[in-house]
Amino acid sequence: MNRMSTYAPETSLERGIERLRAQIDARVATWFSSCVHCGLCAEACHFYAETGDPRYTPIHKLAPLKKVWRQEYTFFGRLARKLGISEPLDEQDFADWEELVYDACTLCGRCTMVCPVGNDITAMLRKQREGFAAAGYAPEGLKGATRRTVEVGSPMGLTWKALEAQIRHVERETGLGVPVDREGADYLALLSSLEIMGYPEYIGAITRILHRAGVSWTLSSRAFEATNSGIQIGDADVARELLQRVFDAAESLGVKNIISPECGHAYTAIRWESAGLLGREVPYRIIHIVELLDELKRAGRLPTAGRTGVRVTFHDPCNLVRKGGVVDEPRRLLEAVAADVVEGPDSGVMNWCCGGGGGVSANERAEGLRLAAFRRKKAQFETLGVEAVVTACANCRNILEEGIEHYAMDVEVMGLTELLAEYLAEDGQGDAVAG
Repeated sequence: MNRMSTYAPETSLERGIERLRAQIDARVATWFSSCVHCGLCAEACHFYAETGDPRYTPIHKLAPLKKVWRQEYTFFGRLARKLGISEPLDEQDFADWEELVYDACTLCGRCTMVCPVGNDITAMLRKQREGFAAAGYAPEGLKGATRRTVEVGSPMGLTWKALEAQIRHVERETGLGVPVDREGADYLALLSSLEIMGYPEYIGAITRILHRAGVSWTLSSRAFEATNSGIQIGDADVARELLQRVFDAAESLGVKNIISPECGHAYTAIRWESAGLLGREVPYRIIHIVELLDELKRAGRLPTAGRTGVRVTFHDPCNLVRKGGVVDEPRRLLEAVAADVVEGPDSGVMNWCCGGGGGVSANERAEGLRLAAFRRKKAQFETLGVEAVVTACANCRNILEEGIEHYAMDVEVMGLTELLAEYLAEDGQGDAVAG
């Protein structure tokens, strides 16, 4: 399937408007009709909170989609169009709002949480991106990542040979075999490009942990990438194609479960959006690695020995915690291997986004705004007085490291899976049953 025309340099106003029309259903119409213009969503957005710029008010970012709805699906809008006094969506709208749609929104969902009438602002922004991507108005970084994902299989252009090299390194380091294309395994484990190249220790950690727990698992040489650029840029066709690759690989290997890696939006794509995008029930149990580790830990299959004395807090990835509901599991795991864990006032489902989700991390143009928004996380960590931040999303980890370095903070960033592997007990040691 070739989706490259969607990301060609030329733009198409007609194609974008057509795609926006297709996004307007009864839910969207209800949400726009019920908005009371209270402005509470602004206070929930880290971009607005740190800049004070009213353009970053979440509902304002939806003006193009709202214009199409108002003119084509409301009585007064249709009347104005007949009278020739309406102002239809044009190229300038796409040009003016592209930065707001892609640079100033991480799809974190915090605005949706505070809406007094229950409008899913995040879902509408995701729908609006469909129109912008179709029109050709999307950041070059996201366009490139999407092209590479479709053509090569990874947003960073990584091939199976690159992963094979990392696997050989892990096997030498751990003395354990990394199963590849093992038919009949219980679990198919997925990875993200950022883990493969930026945090390959994650591969070693899951290898050690799943071996210690006696879990039957495998990687697939046909579909190892969990990152779904279609979700980020706003192209349901691409998102559907990438998901199908994973499920085809799972079917060919005869696995029963699929493990999402420490990548928040990958978890959202495969766990929560796959059935809707594919139009059918997914015949696999989809589980985030943190959920699986918590299950194994509580079942007594992952005994640990010792705990770090470093003062730590957990950064809640938006897709995993706020949107996915995985709140207690990472905390139980962290408390098993850390003696001094502190919670901030905005932790859990209302935690502040790292600032790089929703494709913003792949958008170089947004770097200045992203770092400005990171001041919210900086203040959070300074208030808690932590020495380290633990998270369970490779993208969050990368953005946290960049922000901490930019503001010259003396705070370490750790991955939860690797931290658990560090304190994994040898046979005959550690807690027999935890939980």
